[in-house]
Amino acid sequence: MKQLWSPWRMKYILSHKNYKGCIFCKALEQENHDKDNLIVYRGQFAFVILNLYPYSSGHLMVVPNAHLPRLDLLESQARIELIELMSRAEHVLRQVYNPDGLNIGANVGAAAGAGVEGHLHFHLVPRWAGDSNFMSVVGHVRVLPEELWQTHQKLHEAWNKP
Repeated sequence: MKQLWSPWRMKYILSHKNYKGCIFCKALEQENHDKDNLIVYRGQFAFVILNLYPYSSGHLMVVPNAHLPRLDLLESQARIELIELMSRAEHVLRQVYNPDGLNIGANVGAAAGAGVEGHLHFHLVPRWAGDSNFMSVVGHVRVLPEELWQTHQKLHEAWNKP
């Protein structure tokens, strides 16, 4: 049986348990710890990071470096890079996981469901026909076929391939 909570994941969660501030800014500041912080790629104005609590394997977030809550507050260069990174992320997710579809979007503000409302971020969630099941609804459990470190390794390796 697959281990639900790996020692690596528990270490990551516990190290962030009492952290006050922005999780995205903290991850971005730690330049030599991209693997530990699940950063797949760093651009000039934005970066790509795995979601610590994914809805499916490969659940990525594209995040501007600037700690701003809305798209209209970003410089145009950052908005351009966000779209380019989302496009690259879609390509990589299709290449690595071959999903039937993708949910791509942002929850802007608490009323829209933003988990980190002060720092804009976009989600890319791979989806497969029939992947919705009773586990999330009834058991409040997400079933993932691989550990986050495996997902990070796959996506990081695929990111720089043509």
